[in-house]
Amino acid sequence: MKDRPIIDSPLDTDIYKHTMGQFVFLRYPDVLVRYAFKNRTKSVKLGKLIDIGRLREELDHIRTITYSNSDLHYLRGTNEYQERMFAEPYLEFLKGLKLPNYDLEITDDEIKLEFFGRWSESIYWEVPALGVINELYNSAVMAPFSRFEKELIYAEGKRRLAEKIKIIRKRPNSITFVDFGTRRRFSRDWQRYVIGILMEELPNQFRGTSNVKFAMDMGLVPMGTSAHELNMVMTAVTDGSDEEIRLSQQKVLNDWWDQYGLGLSIILPDTYGSKFTFNTVTAEQARNWKGFRHDSGPPQRFAKWAIEFYKKHNINPKEKLLIFSDGLRVETMIGAADYINNRIRYTFGWGTNLMNDLGIDPVSIVIKPVEANGIGLAKLSDNPDKAIGRPEDIEKVKRIFEYDGGVYEKCVY
Repeated sequence: MKDRPIIDSPLDTDIYKHTMGQFVFLRYPDVLVRYAFKNRTKSVKLGKLIDIGRLREELDHIRTITYSNSDLHYLRGTNEYQERMFAEPYLEFLKGLKLPNYDLEITDDEIKLEFFGRWSESIYWEVPALGVINELYNSAVMAPFSRFEKELIYAEGKRRLAEKIKIIRKRPNSITFVDFGTRRRFSRDWQRYVIGILMEELPNQFRGTSNVKFAMDMGLVPMGTSAHELNMVMTAVTDGSDEEIRLSQQKVLNDWWDQYGLGLSIILPDTYGSKFTFNTVTAEQARNWKGFRHDSGPPQRFAKWAIEFYKKHNINPKEKLLIFSDGLRVETMIGAADYINNRIRYTFGWGTNLMNDLGIDPVSIVIKPVEANGIGLAKLSDNPDKAIGRPEDIEKVKRIFEYDGGVYEKCVY
């Protein structure tokens, strides 16, 4: 639907962009951050497929979108944990928010896209920009097909969705999940369609969506945790000795707990390798926080580490929660569930394979901060193929956090 903008609401994003956005606005509003787009699917040259003029139109349109009174009213009441999740000064800030400008060009048939500005403003670019690029890519791939051939693609997407539902329905006590697919969805309309089907077909296993707009429209709870950018940017905020940079990760945890407490207490441990986090999270944090989110490396290995971590601190793992969110497929979830075998609580944040599986190979694309306050940033993860940053910045954090190399897996999603 070329005449309709791909993004037409500031709520068409993941809820963690607002929880992190408030965190940044209240604590680090003037930190300057540069974000960069990266296509991890080297076989696909997005600059050849996507019309840069159309991409520029869509990005320009996003900058014109503002929060309506009903949007702010919804955020004011979005809260399953505490009396008020979003403070009034933050909501007033959103009311006047305009996203900073961007730099866009095509280099060597690849999209070069960067955003630079105050962290408190530029943080909102990631999800809608990725949604636009994904939808333009899928539209470009489908453009040569006839109307009938396009209908067959959607029919294949429905067939694959039906097969997933059939398998999951057989595991009512072992598989629950949340939609985490906004950033890499096939299209906005397809995500809405899939959410509606899941609500009808798996009402006791489908627990909600990270997408704020769909949650509002469809009566769901918007769910999310936090992202690597907090850990990455904090290394620049606290830049100094190696020890000060290592302590930046504790500062993230302490500040986040101070802001949100138990309600949003899920630790994302793999920014500089999960082993570092498991070795530095304190006994008090182990007791207080709900659990961990897995986002890279073998899920069974991560579950093993988490269970051992809690036992080391004399905590019953069954009182804690793991959220798996790394490139999930049905078979991945079944494998993790069978391995855990009720030894710890768990659920799944299901993304690309749920919202972008119609027979057209998806691309693995990300937007991450690469610089803050003039200091280069890097992310490692437990899978070296997911590393982000300049080579020198990657090597720096490998040394500081004593990174063990991880387990290489090709990033499909």
